[in-house]
Amino acid sequence: MSQSDSPNYKDLPKREAVVLLASILIVALCGIVYELIIGTVSSYLLGNSVYQFSLTIGFFMFAMGVGSYVSRFIHGNLIQAFVYVELILALVGGLCSISLFMLFPFAPWLYTIGMFSFISTIGFLVGLEIPLLTRVLSERSTTRESISDVLSLDYIGALIGSVAFPILLLPSLGLITASFAIGLINAAVALLNVFWLRKYLDAPRRMLAATIGAIILLFGLTLLASRITAFAQDHLYFDQVVWRSQSPYQSLVVTNTWKTSDVRLFIDGHLQFAEVDEYRYHEALVHPVMSWGGDTAETVLVLGGGDGLAIREILKHPSVKRIDLVDLDPEMTGLGEEFAPIVRLNNGSMLSPLVNVHNEDAFLYVKETDQTYDRIIIDFPDPHNEALSKLYSVEFYAMVSGVLAENGTIVSQSSSPFFAPHSYWTVAETLKEIFPEVISYNRSIPSFGIWGFHMASNVEGGQLGELPDGLRSLTAESFAANRIFTADLQPKRDLRVNSIFSPSIYEEYAQDLKNF
Repeated sequence: MSQSDSPNYKDLPKREAVVLLASILIVALCGIVYELIIGTVSSYLLGNSVYQFSLTIGFFMFAMGVGSYVSRFIHGNLIQAFVYVELILALVGGLCSISLFMLFPFAPWLYTIGMFSFISTIGFLVGLEIPLLTRVLSERSTTRESISDVLSLDYIGALIGSVAFPILLLPSLGLITASFAIGLINAAVALLNVFWLRKYLDAPRRMLAATIGAIILLFGLTLLASRITAFAQDHLYFDQVVWRSQSPYQSLVVTNTWKTSDVRLFIDGHLQFAEVDEYRYHEALVHPVMSWGGDTAETVLVLGGGDGLAIREILKHPSVKRIDLVDLDPEMTGLGEEFAPIVRLNNGSMLSPLVNVHNEDAFLYVKETDQTYDRIIIDFPDPHNEALSKLYSVEFYAMVSGVLAENGTIVSQSSSPFFAPHSYWTVAETLKEIFPEVISYNRSIPSFGIWGFHMASNVEGGQLGELPDGLRSLTAESFAANRIFTADLQPKRDLRVNSIFSPSIYEEYAQDLKNF
């Protein structure tokens, strides 16, 4: 059979037709997972997940449309063309995650080119596959039946892939291993078609050799995925990676500089603390709110802060009798309880009998608890996506106010008034909708630059009480100075209150970082 001749698929046996239909389902599953992998990698590295997933989905669908259009110009052996496309897709999709991680440290523009190249190529190839198989099946049955079968299985496969990615693939395999594994599935689909439909191929032995070669390559990469992931993370971070975990919620990485013992924690690629100066951050976060109006707080709620460093500072206040720590991720609190370098930094604070750990969503915990607190310390990551935006919303602060004691005070880390001034002051505007008094202050932290906090109280006219002895950085005089904001730390325009229904803060945050 020559390459230009088109085989007759009218008499395609039912068994072979079932193989093609199963291929459609698996192709759709793999395609949606590749899309989710690229969107997740971009969200981890660049932030603003709504923006990243919107771009990924939009360009992926556009590339699929281009592929579908181009498929009309493919003639001859359609099953053989499908197998070739599947092999190319297996290699491109399988390598997309590791390639993007390796491109990122070089330059943002280079990462952007790579990201759009992978999105466009994978979308184009997926767009090619479905029409090819539809044309094969339409020769065996009516066009109406073939389109119905193909689209039904395509949508079912997309559903399976979109559900399996966050529940199974990401938490159990991680991004890089999942990418290799899905590429291996694509190659296995090619092998299945070569085996069952070999009589419809021009050169079945050659195609079998190419398919087995792709499977061996991707299987080897899957087996070496942990080493490859370690290499990519070492490439991504300046220091030695000493601990890593991909939880269902986030990527956690701990690094260390051996010469200076500078332990650092990264969540989704964002620095959370550095050992050399974390005390400046945590003293500024904890002691002003604990001492505000007098050092009399007995019950304290900590939202976030699963590393235990804020709790270390809270335990310096002898009036405290109960601390509830709410952190969604058990991996994070486990790190603070068990990983020796972090336990050393937090002085074993997570093991204090005063501490009660709740691995729950902070939003739901505050909504449902019947406990009231004298002090509430909010230590969430910066609002770089819409999921975090709700934790800086007026609705959330209203619920926080509901579990705060009558004379209680809260504090929230609020990003940098220098790098993200509009995001920082949006927090202040939002808090003012709920609390009669809002106190803004900033602190110089070398690893972060100038960092900002907001306290909010149910009582106006509060004053800083006596601070604990032995603090390394914070004093009453330095706190008074921290409440002064220079002109370049002020917002340049009016700001909106952040609401769940009108989430403005993560847009402000993304724009601030872009402007900077």
